[in-house]
Amino acid sequence: MSLFNDGSRSYQDRFDTRRLADRIDERLVRDFIDDDDRAFIERCDMVFVATADADGRPQCSYKGGDRGFVRVVDERTIAFPNYDGNGMFLTAGNALVNPQVGLLLINFEERKRLRLNGVATHVSDDPLLAEYPEAQFIWHVRAEEVFPNCPRYIHHYRLVEHSRFVPKVECETPVPEWKRREWARDVLAADDPANER
Repeated sequence: MSLFNDGSRSYQDRFDTRRLADRIDERLVRDFIDDDDRAFIERCDMVFVATADADGRPQCSYKGGDRGFVRVVDERTIAFPNYDGNGMFLTAGNALVNPQVGLLLINFEERKRLRLNGVATHVSDDPLLAEYPEAQFIWHVRAEEVFPNCPRYIHHYRLVEHSRFVPKVECETPVPEWKRREWARDVLAADDPANER
């Protein structure tokens, strides 16, 4: 299957980049994760997940954790946890009805990014759950296209601090303030920790 659709080709022809696009596809796009990709992926503390529902309506979600929260399981598969969010499950729900996903991994300090497109599954009994406190399930994404993305427009940022809401074994995860507000309190899941605090 070609990486490019008629829309891509239309713009490539308009801006005379078809030869460049074909060269990138030929030389840089692959269906596996190499050692450099693995090292980069496992240094990341965030991933952006793009999905579309069965009717093509999109969602894009940010997933964050500590460095290394995205794991390379093998040369074709990555895994990362699904933590408690707002309970809407828009991105995860899309992946159930349309498992084709696009991931963008960015390290703003290194000014480097990588695209990984593939097929997502959610695993509720994954042994990795033991390594991610409070994870609801583990995302697995089987790579179909892995390629570097031009870094020239990546802004240079420095990490100030990691989110205090990323679950950790050694401490209790704080409850986000919005779960304590009147509009949310009476509709939280029965086992939501906010009910106990």
